[in-house]
Amino acid sequence: MSTILKLFAFPASVVLICYGILTILGGHITPGGGFQGGAIIASGIIFCLIVYGVDDSPIKISKTFIASLESIGALGYIFLGLAGLFTSGFFLYNLGVDLYHVIPPVISTAFNYPDALHAGILPYLNFVVGLEVLVGLSAVVITFLKSDQLIKDMESK
Repeated sequence: MSTILKLFAFPASVVLICYGILTILGGHITPGGGFQGGAIIASGIIFCLIVYGVDDSPIKISKTFIASLESIGALGYIFLGLAGLFTSGFFLYNLGVDLYHVIPPVISTAFNYPDALHAGILPYLNFVVGLEVLVGLSAVVITFLKSDQLIKDMESK
C-alpha cells in the first residue's frame, strides 16, 4: 500500500471507531444501535488491517482479546435476557429502569440527556450486540487475510 494511504488509514480508523461508539451509546434514542455501531467499529479496524496487514497493523488484535470480547458479549446478552425473564417472565423484557444503577447521573446532566436513566436494558443490550458484531465481522476478515497470507507463503515454496 502507498505511504499516503498508510498516513490516512490510522486516523480515519480512529474516527470510525469513535463514531461507532457514539452510535452504540445513543442507539436507544436514535436510529442505529448495537449492530450498526459494531459494524462501524469493525470497519475502522478492518480498514487498518487491510492497509497495513494483519501483522503490521497499529491496531493489535490478539486471538485471546477477540475471544474475551465475544465471551463478554454473549454472556452479557444471556444475563440481560435472564434479568427480564426473572422479573417479568419474558426473555429480554425491558425493565424500564437503570439496571443496577450502572449509568452515572452525570451523563444525563452533561449531555442534557434525561432519558438515559430510564431506557432500561436497551443501552446494555446495544453494547453487547455491538461487541458481538464487532468480533464477528473482524474475525471473518482476519481469517480471510491470514488465509490469503498462507496461500501466498505456500505458493512461494
